[in-house]
Formats: sequence, structure tokens, C-alpha cells
Amino acid sequence: MIRIDHAEHARSVADGRTRDAVVRLLLERGPTTAATLADRLHLSGPGVRRHLDALVAEGSVLTRDAPASGKRGRPARQFLLTASGRARAGRGEHGSAELAVAALRRLGEAAGEEAVKAFARERVLTMVGSHREHVEAGADRAERTGRLAEALTAEGYAASSSGSGDARVAGEQLCQHHCPVADVAAEFPQLCEAEAEVFAELLGTHVQRLATIARGDAACTTHVPAQQSPVDRSSGTTTAVTTGGDPDVKGRQVV
Repeated sequence: MIRIDHAEHARSVADGRTRDAVVRLLLERGPTTAATLADRLHLSGPGVRRHLDALVAEGSVLTRDAPASGKRGRPARQFLLTASGRARAGRGEHGSAELAVAALRRLGEAAGEEAVKAFARERVLTMVGSHREHVEAGADRAERTGRLAEALTAEGYAASSSGSGDARVAGEQLCQHHCPVADVAAEFPQLCEAEAEVFAELLGTHVQRLATIARGDAACTTHVPAQQSPVDRSSGTTTAVTTGGDPDVKGRQVV
């Protein structure tokens, strides 16, 4: 007869739920310190570190030094999700990704790369279509960027926006901490390019993709230049998209 240790089972279930909560918070916030996680989840410092250590050991979470803040002392450690961690978050996209990759390969073979690009653009336009009016109603570019982040979050991208964090570069960062099509975009970057093009159209300015989950980065990060004048959106200036490298314009990034 097998005896069940009910107390141990209850602890295991509770630990699993807490670790799922840690993973969900990392998905929503991106790279985060243990102190912030403990505060948001109402856990003690040692308690949250025990769960983080377990998630690191299983390969769901990794660590890195936080970006330099200018303060003396050792930089804080940040925790972020791996591809396995994003899968643990319950998105369940891997199986459908294999099917999507096969379908896009077939489309490319039958109709060429332009057909793949057209499909990618139509996908993004459909995704943001119901949010377009709300985004474009923002009072300025910074507000529109924030509204775009909200729209992307509603579509499963766990997005946020903030100032660029670099005194040399004014503007916003749009960050997508999750990408439902990352596995597909790894082979078909046209999906990422189409997103950036549509973002530029919605925001009324060129944007610059700095990082993508599909390339192995922690988040998809887009730089959005700061608005230079209140008539910028009606100036008729052609929008443009750039990728990679350091932005040399004033602006804002969406992450």
C-alpha cells in the first residue's frame, strides 16, 4: 500500500503555483530583480530566491547583470525567462508554430517572397485593426506609444512602453516581453519587419527595431523617436523602419 504524504504534496502544489506566478510576472515585466518580484508577489527575499533558484535549475529562468545605473557597487541581478520559461507560461504555441512554418514555406515556394511579406503585413493589420482608432487618438507620440503597448498586451504580447533610459537618446521604448510567433519569425523575419512597418504607420514616425525574441533577445524592443513638433503627424513625412544598431535620433522605445 502506497502512503501519501499529504503535507509534502500540499507544499509541492503551493510551490508550483508560486513558481507559475513568478513566471507570469517575468513574462509581463521582462527582466526583473528578485527584490521587485518579492515585493509584487508579497514574498520574503529568501522565499522568492528559493523559487528563482528552482526555475533557473530547470532552465525556465536565467540571470544577467542589470544595465548600469551610474551608482557605485555591484550591479543588481535581473531574472528573465528563457524560451522554456515562456512555454511554461502556458502559451502553448509550439505545435501551431510548426504548422505555421510549414505553411509559410509552402507559400514562399508557390508564390514567392512577396507573398510571404504580404501575408505578414495583413496579419499585423488584422491584429491591430480593432485598436487603431484608440492608438491614433493619443494626444502625442508618447501617449500613442503607450496605447500601442496596451493594444499589443491585449493581443498576447505582454508589452510595455517607457522612456528610452538613455540620456543621449530622447524618446520611447516599446517592449514586447512575449511573442506568440517567435518560433515562426526565427525562420521568417518578414513577420517582425511587418510589425515594425505597421507600428511606424500607427505612430506617424520611423521606428527602429533594436532586438527581437526571434533572434534570441529577452524582448522585442522598438525605438520610437521623440516628437519634434505638434504638427509632425500631418507633415506628410514618409515613415521608415530601421533595424539593428544604436539609434542616432531622439525618440522613445517600445518594449
